[in-house]
Amino acid sequence: MSKKTSVMTQLRGLKSNFWVANWMEANERLAFFGVRAIAPLYMIAATTQNGLALSYTEKGLIYTIWALVQCLIPMVSGGFTDEYGYKKSLYVAFSINICGYLTFAFAQSFWSALLGACLIGLGTAIFKPPVQGTIAKASTEENSSIAWGMFYWMVNVGGFLAPVLAALIRGEINWRLVFICAAGVTAFNYIPAIFFYREPERVSAGPRKTVGQTFMETIKTLSDKNFMIFLLIFSGFWFMFMQLWDLLPNFIDEWVFSYDIAPMFRAISPNLVLASGHVKPEMLINIDSFAIIALMLPMAWLTGKFHPMIALIGGMLISLVGFFASGFSNVGFIVALAIFVFAIGEMWCSPKFSEYIGLTAPPDKKALYMGYSNIPFAIGWAGGNLVSGYLYDHLGSKLNFARQYLVQQAGMSPADAAAVPQEKVMQTMASMMNGGAGASVDDATRLLWNAHHPWIVWVILTSVGVVSTGFMIVYYFRTRKQAA
Repeated sequence: MSKKTSVMTQLRGLKSNFWVANWMEANERLAFFGVRAIAPLYMIAATTQNGLALSYTEKGLIYTIWALVQCLIPMVSGGFTDEYGYKKSLYVAFSINICGYLTFAFAQSFWSALLGACLIGLGTAIFKPPVQGTIAKASTEENSSIAWGMFYWMVNVGGFLAPVLAALIRGEINWRLVFICAAGVTAFNYIPAIFFYREPERVSAGPRKTVGQTFMETIKTLSDKNFMIFLLIFSGFWFMFMQLWDLLPNFIDEWVFSYDIAPMFRAISPNLVLASGHVKPEMLINIDSFAIIALMLPMAWLTGKFHPMIALIGGMLISLVGFFASGFSNVGFIVALAIFVFAIGEMWCSPKFSEYIGLTAPPDKKALYMGYSNIPFAIGWAGGNLVSGYLYDHLGSKLNFARQYLVQQAGMSPADAAAVPQEKVMQTMASMMNGGAGASVDDATRLLWNAHHPWIVWVILTSVGVVSTGFMIVYYFRTRKQAA
């Protein structure tokens, strides 16, 4: 890429379909991240708080299956998108997602929540290849860095607005309305898909392949050895990465004292702060999207000066620092700053991951290769939640630690401690502290933090990311040597 080419010149070189795809992606992310922002809290919340009262292990299992559906289906659906049409894939995706959001909205148990999650995952899986394939087709090697940076910026416009709107809509515990609104936003996406999106030109010549031929050709992609090694290495990074959205909201909700930064959020809207005086967890997580909206374009311009793999590895290293710090402290300002640092790393590595695949994919298999790019998400997201749910239940759950205190320190029987309503466990523990004289819930939280060190969960998760980053460095030098 010429260093003299300006950002605006590169943006003007992008085709119209690029902008329509970004529009649909922003809408889809608005719906998806609105749900993702409150889903961890909704699944754990007590039934008296309109939640599902699931354990962290059950929540982790739902996310694991959700991840496998959402990330493995594109391996097949991407090939069908290339062969049978991008528009058809979009229509199917929107319909399934609407059903998924409504199913999750009215879930009553683990199984109905799992069904809703699987439908959302399936719809998203079918949606991703045509959109990402459109970005790859609508950009060139000269403007691909800006194209993918711009795409990632638009993703985070939806990703930023979604938690804000979800926080305002849900109030304290009105979770269901967020899911219903997500279904409505998804339905709106039919407008750009029908009236503005143009079906990309089919690259492969000859008659369309049969379903069986398309499936077999899709499977043959597994023979691309270097590509598969690259994906497997990056899966370790996603193992860590996805827990920022799936587990950190619960960690913040239970452990982080965010009184210090609450005035800033309250100045924006009182509804962004809970009645307890803490910032709503989804708003702290939203610092990630805010940073990306503010800085993605200059970061895309900056990383465009480096080899994609150099920027990718640099981003992984920065993300490791931010991720570890976000779960190592219970001070609101430190957690907020750590999430911002994580976002810097994300801006470096995540768009470069997609750019690298888009540039190396054969011209007639852009959607197929972008579909296969979901393998790291599948392994990392699913494996991360399967492990982190169990880890957090045993090493990080304040609720479980408080029940242990009631038995071991306050003299309650295990049956009586288990019978205390979920929403009253901390108040009960606090009332029994100091020989029955009582203490505040904050004091009880600090006692449990110092006694059980829940940040250990973050040490374990970060170590997986460290190993993955190390292997990626080795992979880069090895492939560079092969190319030479």
